[in-house]
Amino acid sequence: MTKQELLDKANDLPLAPGVYLMMDKTGCVIYVGKAKKLKNRVSQYFQENSSHNEKTRRMVSQVDHFDTIFVSTEFEALILENSLIKQHMPRYNILLKDDKGYPFVRLGTEHYPRFTMVGKPADDNALYFGPFGGRNETRAAIDAICAAFRLPTCSRKFPRDIGKERPCLNHHMGRCDAFCRGTPDEDEYMRRIGQAEELLNGHYRRLTRALREEMEQEAADLHFEQAAALRDRIRAIEVLGKRQKVIAGICADTDIWGVYRGALKCGSAVLHIEDGSVTGRDLNLFAAPQDESEQMILSALLPQYYLNKSVLPREILLPCEIEGADELAQILTERAGRKVTLHVPQRGEKAELLAMAQRNAREDVERVTTAQERENRTLTQLAGMLSLPEPPGRMESYDISNTGASDIEWRSEERYRRVDGRLRGRKAQEECLSEIQDQEPVGPPGRLRVHGGGAHAPHPALSGRR
Repeated sequence: MTKQELLDKANDLPLAPGVYLMMDKTGCVIYVGKAKKLKNRVSQYFQENSSHNEKTRRMVSQVDHFDTIFVSTEFEALILENSLIKQHMPRYNILLKDDKGYPFVRLGTEHYPRFTMVGKPADDNALYFGPFGGRNETRAAIDAICAAFRLPTCSRKFPRDIGKERPCLNHHMGRCDAFCRGTPDEDEYMRRIGQAEELLNGHYRRLTRALREEMEQEAADLHFEQAAALRDRIRAIEVLGKRQKVIAGICADTDIWGVYRGALKCGSAVLHIEDGSVTGRDLNLFAAPQDESEQMILSALLPQYYLNKSVLPREILLPCEIEGADELAQILTERAGRKVTLHVPQRGEKAELLAMAQRNAREDVERVTTAQERENRTLTQLAGMLSLPEPPGRMESYDISNTGASDIEWRSEERYRRVDGRLRGRKAQEECLSEIQDQEPVGPPGRLRVHGGGAHAPHPALSGRR
Protein backbone atom coordinates (compact mmCIF):
# COMPACT_ATOMS: atom_id res chain seq x y z
CA MET A 1 0.00 0.00 0.00
CA THR A 2 1.15 3.54 -0.76
CA LYS A 3 1.43 6.14 1.98
CA GLN A 4 -1.75 7.85 0.75
CA GLU A 5 -3.62 4.55 0.81
CA LEU A 6 -2.40 3.92 4.36
CA LEU A 7 -3.58 7.41 5.37
CA ASP A 8 -6.98 6.85 3.79
CA LYS A 9 -7.35 3.54 5.61
CA ALA A 10 -6.34 5.19 8.90
CA ASN A 11 -8.88 8.00 8.40
CA ASP A 12 -11.62 5.38 8.04
CA LEU A 13 -10.91 4.00 11.52
CA PRO A 14 -13.36 4.84 14.33
CA LEU A 15 -12.59 7.08 17.29
CA ALA A 16 -12.45 4.04 19.58
CA PRO A 17 -9.77 2.45 21.79
CA GLY A 18 -7.74 -0.42 20.42
CA VAL A 19 -4.38 -1.81 19.36
CA TYR A 20 -2.68 -1.42 15.98
CA LEU A 21 -0.05 -3.65 14.35
CA MET A 22 2.29 -2.19 11.71
CA MET A 23 3.56 -4.78 9.18
CA ASP A 24 6.18 -4.74 6.42
CA LYS A 25 5.98 -6.24 2.93
CA THR A 26 6.69 -9.75 4.26
CA GLY A 27 3.82 -9.56 6.75
CA CYS A 28 6.17 -9.36 9.72
CA VAL A 29 4.89 -7.22 12.62
CA ILE A 30 7.42 -4.42 13.12
CA TYR A 31 5.54 -2.30 15.68
CA VAL A 32 2.62 -2.71 18.09
CA GLY A 33 0.93 0.25 19.73
CA LYS A 34 -2.25 1.16 21.61
CA ALA A 35 -4.49 4.20 21.32
CA LYS A 36 -7.45 5.79 23.06
CA LYS A 37 -8.70 6.91 19.64
CA LEU A 38 -7.34 4.70 16.87
CA LYS A 39 -8.20 7.08 14.02
CA ASN A 40 -6.24 9.98 15.52
CA ARG A 41 -3.21 7.95 16.52
CA VAL A 42 -2.75 5.80 13.41
CA SER A 43 -3.39 8.61 10.92
CA GLN A 44 -0.60 10.69 12.51
CA TYR A 45 1.98 8.20 11.24
CA PHE A 46 1.14 8.85 7.57
CA GLN A 47 0.59 12.61 7.52
CA GLU A 48 3.16 14.63 5.57
CA ASN A 49 3.56 17.36 8.18
CA SER A 50 4.03 15.02 11.16
CA SER A 51 7.12 15.79 13.25
CA HIS A 52 8.28 12.22 13.88
CA ASN A 53 11.62 11.30 15.39
CA GLU A 54 14.18 9.36 13.36
CA LYS A 55 13.10 5.95 14.66
CA THR A 56 9.44 6.57 13.79
CA ARG A 57 10.35 7.80 10.30
CA ARG A 58 12.33 4.62 9.67
CA MET A 59 9.46 2.48 10.93
CA VAL A 60 6.85 4.29 8.80
CA SER A 61 9.04 3.96 5.71
CA GLN A 62 8.87 0.16 6.07
CA VAL A 63 5.12 -0.12 6.73
CA ASP A 64 3.30 -1.88 3.91
CA HIS A 65 -0.01 -2.40 5.71
CA PHE A 66 -1.45 -2.39 9.22
CA ASP A 67 -4.11 -4.16 11.19
CA THR A 68 -6.22 -3.07 14.16
CA ILE A 69 -7.98 -4.79 17.04
CA PHE A 70 -10.82 -2.89 18.71
CA VAL A 71 -11.44 -3.17 22.44
CA SER A 72 -13.88 -1.62 24.88
CA THR A 73 -11.53 0.36 27.11
CA GLU A 74 -7.95 1.64 27.35
CA PHE A 75 -7.57 -0.86 30.18
CA GLU A 76 -8.13 -3.75 27.75
CA ALA A 77 -5.90 -2.09 25.13
CA LEU A 78 -2.96 -1.99 27.54
CA ILE A 79 -3.26 -5.71 28.36
CA LEU A 80 -3.66 -6.67 24.69
CA GLU A 81 -0.71 -4.51 23.62
CA ASN A 82 1.58 -6.21 26.15
CA SER A 83 0.42 -9.65 25.02
CA LEU A 84 1.02 -8.87 21.33
CA ILE A 85 4.46 -7.40 22.02
CA LYS A 86 5.45 -10.62 23.79
CA GLN A 87 4.03 -12.69 20.93
CA HIS A 88 5.58 -10.82 17.98
CA MET A 89 8.70 -9.16 19.54
CA PRO A 90 8.49 -6.23 17.05
CA ARG A 91 11.82 -4.67 16.12
CA TYR A 92 10.66 -1.07 16.66
CA ASN A 93 9.17 -1.64 20.12
CA ILE A 94 11.35 -1.20 23.17
CA LEU A 95 11.72 -4.73 24.54
CA LEU A 96 12.85 -6.22 27.80
CA LYS A 97 14.69 -9.53 27.78
CA ASP A 98 12.72 -12.46 26.42
CA ASP A 99 11.09 -15.06 28.65
CA LYS A 100 14.25 -17.19 28.70
CA GLY A 101 15.81 -14.54 30.92
CA TYR A 102 12.97 -14.64 33.45
CA PRO A 103 12.65 -18.04 35.14
CA PHE A 104 9.78 -19.22 37.34
CA VAL A 105 9.71 -21.27 40.55
CA ARG A 106 7.49 -24.36 40.29
CA LEU A 107 5.85 -26.27 43.13
CA GLY A 108 4.45 -29.66 42.08
CA THR A 109 1.29 -31.42 43.23
CA GLU A 110 2.81 -34.76 44.23
CA HIS A 111 3.42 -36.03 47.78
CA TYR A 112 6.26 -34.09 49.41
CA PRO A 113 6.44 -31.52 46.56
CA ARG A 114 9.69 -29.69 45.85
CA PHE A 115 10.51 -26.20 44.59
CA THR A 116 12.22 -26.26 41.19
CA MET A 117 13.22 -23.67 38.61
CA VAL A 118 11.59 -23.76 35.15
CA GLY A 119 11.75 -21.60 32.06
CA LYS A 120 8.01 -21.04 31.71
CA PRO A 121 4.74 -22.22 33.28
CA ALA A 122 2.95 -25.31 31.98
CA ASP A 123 -0.68 -26.35 32.20
CA ASP A 124 -0.12 -29.10 34.79
CA ASN A 125 -2.00 -27.84 37.89
CA ALA A 126 1.30 -27.00 39.61
CA LEU A 127 1.87 -23.67 41.35
CA TYR A 128 4.18 -21.17 39.64
CA PHE A 129 5.81 -18.12 41.18
CA GLY A 130 7.53 -15.35 39.26
CA PRO A 131 8.95 -14.54 36.83
CA PHE A 132 12.14 -13.53 38.61
CA GLY A 133 15.20 -11.60 37.50
CA GLY A 134 17.80 -14.23 36.62
CA ARG A 135 18.51 -17.94 36.71
CA ASN A 136 21.39 -17.79 39.16
CA GLU A 137 19.44 -15.53 41.54
CA THR A 138 16.36 -17.75 41.33
CA ARG A 139 18.35 -20.91 42.00
CA ALA A 140 19.97 -19.21 44.99
CA ALA A 141 16.54 -18.14 46.25
CA ILE A 142 15.24 -21.72 46.16
CA ASP A 143 18.27 -22.93 48.13
CA ALA A 144 17.85 -20.11 50.66
CA ILE A 145 14.14 -20.83 51.17
CA CYS A 146 14.78 -24.54 51.67
CA ALA A 147 17.51 -23.73 54.19
CA ALA A 148 15.29 -21.24 56.06
CA PHE A 149 12.44 -23.75 56.40
CA ARG A 150 14.84 -26.72 56.73
CA LEU A 151 13.34 -28.50 53.73
CA PRO A 152 15.18 -31.28 51.85
CA THR A 153 17.17 -30.50 48.71
CA CYS A 154 18.67 -33.97 48.19
CA SER A 155 17.76 -36.39 45.40
CA ARG A 156 15.68 -38.72 47.60
CA LYS A 157 12.01 -39.20 46.77
CA PHE A 158 9.41 -39.21 49.53
CA PRO A 159 7.59 -41.19 50.74
CA ARG A 160 9.42 -43.87 48.69
CA ASP A 161 12.81 -43.42 50.39
CA ILE A 162 11.64 -42.74 53.96
CA GLY A 163 13.61 -44.86 56.41
CA LYS A 164 15.87 -46.47 53.78
CA GLU A 165 19.05 -44.56 54.58
CA ARG A 166 20.42 -42.45 57.37
CA PRO A 167 20.12 -38.66 57.10
CA CYS A 168 22.57 -36.93 54.78
CA LEU A 169 25.07 -34.19 55.57
CA ASN A 170 22.47 -31.42 55.21
CA HIS A 171 20.78 -32.61 58.41
CA HIS A 172 24.04 -32.56 60.36
CA MET A 173 24.78 -29.05 59.05
CA GLY A 174 21.41 -27.81 60.32
CA ARG A 175 20.00 -27.17 56.83
CA CYS A 176 17.33 -29.91 56.84
CA ASP A 177 15.17 -31.60 59.47
CA ALA A 178 15.69 -35.06 57.92
CA PHE A 179 12.19 -35.81 56.67
CA CYS A 180 13.74 -39.03 55.31
CA ARG A 181 13.41 -40.48 58.83
CA GLY A 182 9.64 -40.15 58.81
CA THR A 183 9.71 -37.53 61.54
CA PRO A 184 8.72 -34.76 61.11
CA ASP A 185 5.80 -36.21 59.18
CA GLU A 186 4.14 -35.19 55.92
CA ASP A 187 1.72 -32.82 57.67
CA GLU A 188 4.60 -30.80 59.07
CA TYR A 189 6.31 -30.87 55.67
CA MET A 190 3.22 -29.46 53.96
CA ARG A 191 2.83 -26.83 56.68
CA ARG A 192 6.33 -25.55 55.97
CA ILE A 193 5.70 -25.68 52.23
CA GLY A 194 2.65 -23.50 52.84
CA GLN A 195 4.80 -21.00 54.76
CA ALA A 196 7.30 -20.94 51.91
CA GLU A 197 4.41 -20.28 49.50
CA GLU A 198 3.37 -17.28 51.58
CA LEU A 199 6.90 -15.91 51.34
CA LEU A 200 7.04 -16.38 47.56
CA ASN A 201 3.63 -14.71 47.27
CA GLY A 202 5.00 -11.63 49.00
CA HIS A 203 3.21 -12.07 52.36
CA TYR A 204 6.44 -11.54 54.30
CA ARG A 205 4.99 -9.54 57.19
CA ARG A 206 1.95 -11.78 57.60
CA LEU A 207 4.16 -14.87 57.72
CA THR A 208 6.61 -13.52 60.28
CA ARG A 209 3.73 -12.21 62.42
CA ALA A 210 2.06 -15.65 62.44
CA LEU A 211 5.33 -17.42 63.26
CA ARG A 212 6.06 -14.99 66.07
CA GLU A 213 2.62 -15.61 67.59
CA GLU A 214 3.21 -19.37 67.33
CA MET A 215 6.62 -19.01 68.98
CA GLU A 216 5.17 -17.04 71.89
CA GLN A 217 2.45 -19.65 72.36
CA GLU A 218 5.00 -22.49 72.41
CA ALA A 219 7.06 -20.60 74.99
CA ALA A 220 3.96 -20.00 77.11
CA ASP A 221 3.26 -23.75 76.98
CA LEU A 222 6.86 -24.39 78.16
CA HIS A 223 7.80 -26.02 74.82
CA PHE A 224 11.09 -24.19 74.70
CA GLU A 225 12.78 -26.32 72.03
CA GLN A 226 9.91 -25.75 69.59
CA ALA A 227 9.93 -22.04 70.44
CA ALA A 228 13.66 -21.84 69.80
CA ALA A 229 13.24 -23.59 66.42
CA LEU A 230 10.53 -21.08 65.46
CA ARG A 231 12.77 -18.20 66.58
CA ASP A 232 15.56 -19.45 64.33
CA ARG A 233 13.15 -19.80 61.42
CA ILE A 234 11.89 -16.23 61.89
CA ARG A 235 15.47 -14.93 61.90
CA ALA A 236 16.29 -16.87 58.76
CA ILE A 237 13.22 -15.48 56.98
CA GLU A 238 14.09 -11.93 58.05
CA VAL A 239 17.57 -12.37 56.61
CA LEU A 240 16.02 -13.59 53.36
CA GLY A 241 13.79 -10.55 53.17
CA LYS A 242 16.75 -8.19 53.50
CA ARG A 243 19.70 -9.89 51.81
CA GLN A 244 18.46 -12.43 49.26
CA LYS A 245 17.97 -10.59 45.96
CA VAL A 246 14.91 -12.41 44.62
CA ILE A 247 13.10 -12.63 47.96
CA ALA A 248 13.88 -8.97 48.68
CA GLY A 249 12.24 -8.04 45.38
CA ILE A 250 9.14 -10.07 46.28
CA CYS A 251 8.85 -8.52 49.74
CA ALA A 252 9.38 -4.92 48.59
CA ASP A 253 6.52 -2.48 49.11
CA THR A 254 7.95 0.24 46.82
CA ASP A 255 9.70 0.10 43.43
CA ILE A 256 11.71 3.11 42.24
CA TRP A 257 12.59 3.44 38.55
CA GLY A 258 15.56 5.12 36.95
CA VAL A 259 16.22 5.35 33.21
CA TYR A 260 19.39 6.42 31.39
CA ARG A 261 19.98 6.90 27.67
CA GLY A 262 23.65 6.38 26.84
CA ALA A 263 25.54 6.99 23.60
CA LEU A 264 24.85 3.47 22.34
CA LYS A 265 22.72 1.67 24.93
CA CYS A 266 19.87 2.47 27.25
CA GLY A 267 19.18 0.99 30.65
CA SER A 268 16.72 0.96 33.52
CA ALA A 269 17.27 0.32 37.21
CA VAL A 270 14.48 -0.72 39.60
CA LEU A 271 15.26 -0.31 43.30
CA HIS A 272 13.16 -2.43 45.67
CA ILE A 273 12.40 -0.65 48.96
CA GLU A 274 11.20 -2.38 52.14
CA ASP A 275 10.49 -0.28 55.25
CA GLY A 276 12.52 2.62 53.84
CA SER A 277 15.63 0.54 53.07
CA VAL A 278 16.90 -0.60 49.68
CA THR A 279 16.70 -4.41 49.66
CA GLY A 280 17.51 -5.17 46.03
CA ARG A 281 17.56 -3.94 42.45
CA ASP A 282 16.86 -5.11 38.91
CA LEU A 283 18.90 -3.84 35.97
CA ASN A 284 17.83 -4.11 32.33
CA LEU A 285 19.74 -3.09 29.21
CA PHE A 286 18.04 -2.59 25.87
CA ALA A 287 18.47 -0.83 22.57
CA ALA A 288 16.61 2.44 22.15
CA PRO A 289 17.30 5.40 19.85
CA GLN A 290 18.63 8.63 21.30
CA ASP A 291 15.46 10.50 20.37
CA GLU A 292 13.28 8.27 22.56
CA SER A 293 12.23 10.26 25.63
CA GLU A 294 12.17 8.89 29.18
CA GLN A 295 8.39 9.02 29.02
CA MET A 296 8.28 6.86 25.87
CA ILE A 297 10.78 4.36 27.28
CA LEU A 298 8.96 3.97 30.61
CA SER A 299 5.55 3.74 28.91
CA ALA A 300 6.89 0.77 26.94
CA LEU A 301 8.80 -0.93 29.78
CA LEU A 302 6.39 -0.81 32.73
CA PRO A 303 3.59 -3.00 31.28
CA GLN A 304 6.14 -5.60 30.15
CA TYR A 305 7.80 -5.59 33.58
CA TYR A 306 4.71 -5.76 35.82
CA LEU A 307 1.90 -7.48 33.91
CA ASN A 308 3.69 -10.84 34.08
CA LYS A 309 4.53 -10.65 37.79
CA SER A 310 2.59 -12.53 40.42
CA VAL A 311 3.63 -10.21 43.27
CA LEU A 312 3.34 -6.43 42.95
CA PRO A 313 4.53 -3.50 45.10
CA ARG A 314 2.17 -1.02 46.73
CA GLU A 315 3.84 2.02 45.19
CA ILE A 316 5.83 2.63 41.99
CA LEU A 317 7.90 5.82 41.82
CA LEU A 318 8.79 7.18 38.38
CA PRO A 319 11.06 10.00 37.15
CA CYS A 320 8.31 11.39 34.87
CA GLU A 321 4.64 11.02 34.03
CA ILE A 322 3.84 8.27 31.53
CA GLU A 323 1.07 7.70 29.04
CA GLY A 324 -1.60 5.33 30.31
CA ALA A 325 -0.54 5.58 33.97
CA ASP A 326 -4.13 5.45 35.30
CA GLU A 327 -5.00 2.37 33.25
CA LEU A 328 -1.81 0.58 34.32
CA ALA A 329 -2.46 1.40 37.99
CA GLN A 330 -6.00 0.04 37.63
CA ILE A 331 -4.75 -3.24 36.14
CA LEU A 332 -2.08 -3.67 38.82
CA THR A 333 -4.57 -2.85 41.58
CA GLU A 334 -6.97 -5.54 40.34
CA ARG A 335 -4.21 -8.13 40.06
CA ALA A 336 -2.69 -7.35 43.47
CA GLY A 337 -6.04 -7.28 45.29
CA ARG A 338 -5.06 -3.95 46.89
CA LYS A 339 -4.30 -0.43 45.73
CA VAL A 340 -1.15 0.06 43.64
CA THR A 341 -0.17 3.67 42.90
CA LEU A 342 2.17 5.25 40.33
CA HIS A 343 3.72 8.49 41.55
CA VAL A 344 6.35 11.05 40.45
CA PRO A 345 8.07 12.43 43.60
CA GLN A 346 9.21 16.04 43.44
CA ARG A 347 11.07 16.48 46.72
CA GLY A 348 12.09 14.78 49.94
CA GLU A 349 13.46 11.30 50.61
CA LYS A 350 11.58 9.67 47.73
CA ALA A 351 13.07 12.16 45.26
CA GLU A 352 16.54 11.33 46.61
CA LEU A 353 15.88 7.62 46.11
CA LEU A 354 14.72 8.40 42.59
CA ALA A 355 18.04 10.13 41.91
CA MET A 356 19.81 7.04 43.26
CA ALA A 357 17.90 4.85 40.80
CA GLN A 358 18.90 7.19 37.96
CA ARG A 359 22.56 6.93 39.00
CA ASN A 360 22.33 3.13 39.09
CA ALA A 361 20.94 3.07 35.57
CA ARG A 362 23.62 5.45 34.28
CA GLU A 363 26.52 3.61 35.88
CA ASP A 364 25.35 0.25 34.55
CA VAL A 365 24.95 1.56 31.00
CA GLU A 366 28.35 3.26 31.07
CA ARG A 367 29.96 0.12 32.48
CA VAL A 368 28.88 -2.04 29.55
CA THR A 369 29.56 0.62 26.91
CA THR A 370 33.22 0.35 25.94
CA ALA A 371 35.46 3.32 25.14
CA GLN A 372 35.72 2.13 21.53
CA GLU A 373 31.93 2.06 21.15
CA ARG A 374 31.66 5.62 22.49
CA GLU A 375 34.45 6.75 20.17
CA ASN A 376 32.79 5.15 17.13
CA ARG A 377 29.50 6.82 17.99
CA THR A 378 31.20 10.22 18.24
CA LEU A 379 32.95 9.78 14.89
CA THR A 380 29.68 8.80 13.23
CA GLN A 381 28.01 11.93 14.60
CA LEU A 382 30.97 14.07 13.47
CA ALA A 383 30.79 12.61 9.95
CA GLY A 384 27.11 13.53 9.80
CA MET A 385 27.70 17.11 10.96
CA LEU A 386 30.56 17.65 8.47
CA SER A 387 28.82 15.83 5.58
CA LEU A 388 31.62 13.30 5.27
CA PRO A 389 30.90 10.10 3.31
CA GLU A 390 32.16 7.96 6.22
CA PRO A 391 33.57 8.42 9.73
CA PRO A 392 37.13 9.81 9.58
CA GLY A 393 40.05 7.53 10.34
CA ARG A 394 42.57 10.33 10.71
CA MET A 395 42.21 14.00 11.59
CA GLU A 396 44.71 16.84 11.81
CA SER A 397 44.24 20.27 13.32
CA TYR A 398 46.77 23.12 12.91
CA ASP A 399 46.72 26.39 14.78
CA ILE A 400 48.93 28.99 13.09
CA SER A 401 49.36 32.54 14.31
CA ASN A 402 51.86 35.38 13.87
CA THR A 403 53.75 34.30 16.97
CA GLY A 404 53.78 30.52 16.72
CA ALA A 405 52.16 27.32 15.54
CA SER A 406 51.00 23.96 16.91
CA ASP A 407 49.26 20.87 15.61
CA ILE A 408 47.21 17.92 16.83
CA GLU A 409 46.86 14.65 14.96
CA TRP A 410 44.40 11.85 15.72
CA ARG A 411 44.30 8.38 14.15
CA SER A 412 41.68 5.73 14.74
CA GLU A 413 44.23 2.94 15.22
CA GLU A 414 46.32 4.95 17.70
CA ARG A 415 45.81 7.28 20.62
CA TYR A 416 46.27 11.04 20.44
CA ARG A 417 49.59 12.56 19.38
CA ARG A 418 50.08 16.21 20.26
CA VAL A 419 52.94 18.56 19.26
CA ASP A 420 52.86 21.96 20.93
CA GLY A 421 55.14 24.97 21.32
CA ARG A 422 56.76 25.19 17.88
CA LEU A 423 59.19 27.86 16.72
CA ARG A 424 57.91 31.40 16.98
CA GLY A 425 57.29 33.86 14.19
CA ARG A 426 56.95 33.51 10.43
CA LYS A 427 59.43 30.65 10.35
CA ALA A 428 57.05 28.59 12.53
CA GLN A 429 54.20 29.15 10.08
CA GLU A 430 56.28 28.04 7.07
CA GLU A 431 57.62 24.98 8.91
CA CYS A 432 54.14 23.91 10.00
CA LEU A 433 52.73 24.26 6.47
CA SER A 434 55.71 22.38 5.06
CA GLU A 435 54.99 19.50 7.44
CA ILE A 436 51.47 19.29 6.02
CA GLN A 437 52.93 19.05 2.52
CA ASP A 438 55.50 16.44 3.56
CA GLN A 439 52.77 14.12 4.95
CA GLU A 440 51.39 13.28 1.49
CA PRO A 441 52.91 9.76 1.42
CA VAL A 442 50.78 8.84 4.44
CA GLY A 443 47.63 9.93 2.65
CA PRO A 444 45.41 12.94 3.29
CA PRO A 445 43.50 13.00 6.57
CA GLY A 446 39.75 12.52 6.69
CA ARG A 447 39.46 16.06 7.99
CA LEU A 448 42.04 18.87 8.04
CA ARG A 449 41.41 22.02 10.04
CA VAL A 450 43.70 25.07 9.87
CA HIS A 451 43.08 27.96 12.19
CA GLY A 452 44.87 31.21 11.52
CA GLY A 453 43.03 33.20 8.86
CA GLY A 454 42.67 33.24 5.10
CA ALA A 455 46.30 34.25 4.49
CA HIS A 456 47.35 30.59 4.45
CA ALA A 457 44.74 29.43 1.93
CA PRO A 458 46.94 29.92 -1.19
CA HIS A 459 49.69 27.72 0.24
CA PRO A 460 50.23 24.61 -1.94
CA ALA A 461 50.10 22.37 1.14
CA LEU A 462 46.42 23.21 1.60
CA SER A 463 45.36 22.98 -2.04
CA GLY A 464 42.41 20.56 -2.33
CA ARG A 465 42.67 19.41 1.29
CA ARG A 466 40.23 21.61 3.16
